[in-house]
Amino acid sequence: MFKHKRMFMAVKTITVTEDAYERLKSRKLPEESFSEVIKRITPNRPLSDFFGILTKEEADLLEKNVKENRRIHRALSKERGKNLRRGFNNGDS
Repeated sequence: MFKHKRMFMAVKTITVTEDAYERLKSRKLPEESFSEVIKRITPNRPLSDFFGILTKEEADLLEKNVKENRRIHRALSKERGKNLRRGFNNGDS
């Protein structure tokens, strides 16, 4: 008797340009899935490999931009929440 083990994997659909698809396809080996190609050609590097890659000025600018984007995102999320609550309170669906 054979036992079959079913494996379900989460998948994501991505959109790529024709050029990007052709480049990826050209790296694909026979019998290899696109997921396997991506994993093979994109090494899983430790975060420490990137230490020192930015200058102090670049790091400061990046940090400033990240903080500003987070502030904007929080404000937009708060506004969306207010709008949703307002809609529910008015009986809208």
